[in-house]
Amino acid sequence: MSFSIDTVVFDLGNVLIPWDLRWLLRSEYESDEAVESFLREADIMRWHAQQDAGYPVAQAILEHSEKHPMHAKAIRALYERWHETMREAIPGSVDLLRELQAAGLRLYALSNFSAELFARSKAFYDFWDAFDGIVLSGEERVNKPNPAIYKVLFERFDVNPESSVFIDDSLPNVEASRALGMRAVHFKDPDTTRLSLRKLGLPV
Repeated sequence: MSFSIDTVVFDLGNVLIPWDLRWLLRSEYESDEAVESFLREADIMRWHAQQDAGYPVAQAILEHSEKHPMHAKAIRALYERWHETMREAIPGSVDLLRELQAAGLRLYALSNFSAELFARSKAFYDFWDAFDGIVLSGEERVNKPNPAIYKVLFERFDVNPESSVFIDDSLPNVEASRALGMRAVHFKDPDTTRLSLRKLGLPV
């Protein structure tokens, strides 16, 4: 059977892999308010995005710990205990991935992910064989939603944007993919994603 869409591209974090720095940080601070204060004061999400774009993790920890000495322990913990920021794969999302694999669709991952941390994370999950290729921001040194990283996917794996669909939990990333000609699904949960893919004619 053939489909007008022949390629499905998955984000990883919070599409297939549940991820939240707060899960770890709640063991480092006495309250949720203290966690949120740390995230704001140390500008952790922007700092973390730099690692996603390829900045060396060890250097980032050293520099940020010196800049925020009161939070040095928590900053180190974010990487020493990285596995505590993740949970078991989202079952419904893995089901979708496997169904699309069984139907013969081309499958890729396009993720904002430090290459160093991805190497440490792979062992916790067993769905990697479903992918025909993976593009990581940490390897390409550019994050979504920058169009350049989508173009890496297109060129490296001969992906035609017009016959592909992209699934991501970040609306800016979804909008960037649409601007480049892809169809896209803004991920909220596996069930609504399944319905969206089905409306696009995919066999799920």
